[in-house]
Amino acid sequence: MTKDERVKKILSLLDKKYGKEQICFLNYKKDYELLFATILAAQSKDARVNEVTKVLFKRCKKLDDYINIDINELEEIIKPCGFFKMKAKNIINTASVLKEKFNGKVPSDIDELVKLKGVGRKTANVIRSNIFKLPSIVCDTHVIRTSNLLGLASTKDPVKLEKALEKVIPVSHWSRLNPQLMTLGRTYCDAKKKNCNECFLNKTCSYYEKLKNNN
Repeated sequence: MTKDERVKKILSLLDKKYGKEQICFLNYKKDYELLFATILAAQSKDARVNEVTKVLFKRCKKLDDYINIDINELEEIIKPCGFFKMKAKNIINTASVLKEKFNGKVPSDIDELVKLKGVGRKTANVIRSNIFKLPSIVCDTHVIRTSNLLGLASTKDPVKLEKALEKVIPVSHWSRLNPQLMTLGRTYCDAKKKNCNECFLNKTCSYYEKLKNNN
């Protein structure tokens, strides 16, 4: 099986298993709420972030509320997400920039997004993909791990991986690749324990193929 054939088969099986709908695992109603949720999600689980934002979004109903909130109160609210001191500073700073520079709106341009405190390419691509429906590949830890094991790419550097995947994944599939591989990583391809024998992708997986050959 050539690499192109492998990629095509993997994407087809992912669509069949998880569907073609674009899914966001972070809860939000306003554009800037997703931005703040993704800042909180760094080194934290989505489920924990969603519990924290239940409280945060109830406390801060307007963008000005994030700008004016006492930093100690904000730290206390977001503490379960970890790195809360830095994240609190980043949220307040980003809220101020959104108001002063972007008239309270979240920008769609990736170069503008990554200038915001606490926003890297992963966060920027989450925003572009979910808010603006722009084709974007989000390279989180699950995508990095699973795409390398499957043989879709061979780098663990997030930026290099994003560029590598863009070359082999059709643009139409970019935005749903992340939720599909996240779900794969959480179920069959956990970092600590892999369930290769039960995985629906094992016949097209480079890692599983090597595993069989070595046995």
